[in-house]
Amino acid sequence: MTGTVHVLMRPACAAGFQLAGLAVTEAHDGASAAVHIRRLVADPDVGVVLVDAALYRSLPREVTARLERQAIPVVAPVPAPNWNEQAEAEAYVLEILRQAIGYRVRPR
Repeated sequence: MTGTVHVLMRPACAAGFQLAGLAVTEAHDGASAAVHIRRLVADPDVGVVLVDAALYRSLPREVTARLERQAIPVVAPVPAPNWNEQAEAEAYVLEILRQAIGYRVRPR
């Protein structure tokens, strides 16, 4: 698979992804996220879209249903940082890895 990685994030978290060198689009709510996600999945150069989990949950059902039916780009919700819930965030990432590679990764 080829393609760029793009991030759809709320403004509070966008800067960190931009500093990491990723292309970032900011959205404030589910309605604006739906507009941006439709544009991103239609772009043939985009291979992966990382979406703020809260924005992903607020997308209209017809949008998420379409995303679930298509293989490319891969659209993955990612949790926003919450420094008080590190263990929960690690468990979430490990579950995403398990689904992607079919193998349970043990944390350190």
